Amino acid sequence: MDAAKSIRISDGIDTPLWMFWKRQRYMVVAMTFLGYFNMYSLRVNLSVAIVAMTDLREVMHPNGTVEFEREFDWSSSVQGYVLSSFFYGYILTQVLGGYLSSRFGGTNVFGVGIGATAILTLLTPLLARQGVGWLIAVRVLEGAFEGLTFPCGHAIWSVWAPLGERSRLSAIALTGAFAGTVVTMMVSGILADAWGWESVFYVFGAIACLWHVAWVLMVRRSPEDDNRISKQEKEFIMLGRQKEDKENVRHPWIRMLTSKAVIAMSIANISEDWGYYLLLTGLPTFLKTVLDFDLQDSGILSALPYLAMGIILSTSGYLADWLQIHGYLSTTQVRKYFTCGAFIVQLICMLIGALTLSPAPTIICVTLAVGIGGVAWCGYLLNPLDLSPKSAAVLIGITNGFAAISGVISPIVTGYITTNNSEDEWRLVFYIAVGIYIIGTLVYWFWASGELQPWALEVTEQQCKPSNESGFNHNSVENKQV
Repeated sequence: MDAAKSIRISDGIDTPLWMFWKRQRYMVVAMTFLGYFNMYSLRVNLSVAIVAMTDLREVMHPNGTVEFEREFDWSSSVQGYVLSSFFYGYILTQVLGGYLSSRFGGTNVFGVGIGATAILTLLTPLLARQGVGWLIAVRVLEGAFEGLTFPCGHAIWSVWAPLGERSRLSAIALTGAFAGTVVTMMVSGILADAWGWESVFYVFGAIACLWHVAWVLMVRRSPEDDNRISKQEKEFIMLGRQKEDKENVRHPWIRMLTSKAVIAMSIANISEDWGYYLLLTGLPTFLKTVLDFDLQDSGILSALPYLAMGIILSTSGYLADWLQIHGYLSTTQVRKYFTCGAFIVQLICMLIGALTLSPAPTIICVTLAVGIGGVAWCGYLLNPLDLSPKSAAVLIGITNGFAAISGVISPIVTGYITTNNSEDEWRLVFYIAVGIYIIGTLVYWFWASGELQPWALEVTEQQCKPSNESGFNHNSVENKQV
């Protein structure tokens, strides 16, 4: 029996789909979208603010003389450490976030992680003035709390997304990350120019605090725990989904870590994140120092690639589901074609951008290089739900934990290479990204899988034995995977 044929398309609710507030799972999607928005706004605000913090400004002294000074006179290497410090904490809590999500519910951990990061963001201006060490420390803590949140998405969709909607609901929610990046990049430059760099942290920190309150009031752990969901929608979501074992989710750690499919996800995640974080943290500086854009223009232009990525991601999610539901491609084919195809386009764009290094062609190439990453996210990033739904949150914690190494190393490497911010230095930065994309493409193409893994089946069988002594039908599980 083909997997796609076992997916029910209609939820039986007689309300147009655009009235999303009539379906509780769509309300969860909307709130998760806003959660990712805040998560990334708190992550990227420093990338623009640091340009204002280290820029020359006019200072008039009491004796009437005027000089140009920097409020924070940091070298490019110090700025690299500041920008990468977020990921020191981010790496440490990825697997922990996956475990806590499986144990206490993805929605609960998601809310706590973003709420704590919001409070730390509000404290950032005060601590930055105490010294660069304090700024690095608060960014490490922010990274640690946000590290808990990213694996939560897979825990949320493993219980809230019907089988035929996993790719699209995940993609719509993840689009919030790029909406947050776009808005933050565009608005941060304006805020810093009008009210000082401190306003960047105060505004986005306050917005995230308000979201946290709304999240706690509106979102529950699962359809079973939500008294606002209709009976039809609850049945539709739970069709083909095993009942969640909140007390005893066991993970085959050794077999997961040695699985070729998991290693392929990790390498793909590292490759994509290297290019993503390179541009996320370095693009505003690159545009200002190499292409001579002012602060506001740098912020706006830095947002364009993430606007493109958000649009492409949302459409790619629908395409991935459509190709699987209608049987045109298997899940493995979708994951491989989307991931490897995107990587090839990205490395070509990065290569052309590095060779030209002139405003219009480079901005177009960078925009395409980042934007097409939305296709890749519908490949490797959704892969954990294919391999083992019960362990999906832990799997994304493992792979994203490895990938966060890119967030640490990429800004530091860029800072050391671009000491003079010359064109040749930035070309080398882009060439390194091209090489990493090539590695990711080859590994994922040969090792990736979209099938439920044998170690996942064995664990599921063990957990189901007490309530199903007559035997567990492996085929029934396989047929229900998208």
